[in-house]
Amino acid sequence: MVSTFAERVQEIDISGIRKMFEGAGPNAINLGIGQPDFDTPEHIKKAAIQAIEEGFTGYTAGPGIPELREALSHKFWEENSIEVSPDNIIVTSGASEALELALGAFVNTGDEVLIADPGFVSYKALTEIMGGYITGIPLNEKLCMDPETVNEMISPNTKALIINSPANPTGAVQSKSDMKAFAEIADDNNIMLISDEVYEHFIYEGEHVSPAIYSDNVITVNAVSKTYSMTGWRLGYVAASPEITQQMLKIHQYVQACATSISQKAALAAIEGPMDPIMEMKEEFRKRRDLLLWGLGKLGMKCTKPDGAFYAFPEAESGTAEKLISEGVIVVPGEAFGENGSGHIRISYATSKENIKKALAIMQEVLL
Repeated sequence: MVSTFAERVQEIDISGIRKMFEGAGPNAINLGIGQPDFDTPEHIKKAAIQAIEEGFTGYTAGPGIPELREALSHKFWEENSIEVSPDNIIVTSGASEALELALGAFVNTGDEVLIADPGFVSYKALTEIMGGYITGIPLNEKLCMDPETVNEMISPNTKALIINSPANPTGAVQSKSDMKAFAEIADDNNIMLISDEVYEHFIYEGEHVSPAIYSDNVITVNAVSKTYSMTGWRLGYVAASPEITQQMLKIHQYVQACATSISQKAALAAIEGPMDPIMEMKEEFRKRRDLLLWGLGKLGMKCTKPDGAFYAFPEAESGTAEKLISEGVIVVPGEAFGENGSGHIRISYATSKENIKKALAIMQEVLL
């Protein structure tokens, strides 16, 4: 057995979210995992089956099949008002790899990356794997990052700022003016802005704005995982300027070679297909959110209304998550998302209304 492990991994813990997901019992009500409970739309599955039947099962071009990158280029223009060439898009193994490429291309040992605190767990771990460190940005009363606060916290070591809107774990949506300000801050300070937009289609109040419309100094990360209920297909994508894409491609070709051929064909069907199933999911998530907020209010739990994604981040006493988990309701302790997450729990409402009602009933017994 190897006597010593690499320093870059020794201090990194297993994701608190994955612990909750993989440790849930068969009869537990899982409000801990960020995964739509809807099936992948039928036309997407059929495209994958067709790819298999036609023998499309070998390596593809490293950046992705041309027709998918063309479709993604069109998507960026039509939905996000971003003009990006297919040559500047890399198809990845989920948004997770896209984030790895973005950070790997810029972060050196000792570099600082600014992230929301509380914020998505992968940002800290991936930064540390690259040899950098994170500084958490405290959130305002709406659980958003203030541009003024971000600007004040930039240091000589700052290399990048990560924005996630709608956000995990809070469901917060940054405003258009915020996004413009973040882009200007990145330009003024010569730092990279990484925009994680995987929840862009699940916004209930407000609008989604990509900061790349304001600056070329932006790496846009996205995936088909959440939007099309394709988490297990592991298909993401990342877009940036040519100079940045070339550096990310160096990492991609050795870490991944190419994304799964079959999933690329499925993603093409998703991107070019109808949005009706997604709109139906969105409306169902809205109803579930409202049900959950009503129930939390009845329990006396304060919760900032989440404007997007499918998470609520209510205030909770220390030990609440453990109590609920012991009774079969799986939630994630807020501290899993950063120091400022303490005193909260994350609840995913990507489950049925029936499960939400059952969970609320158990919460009433346990917490009152």
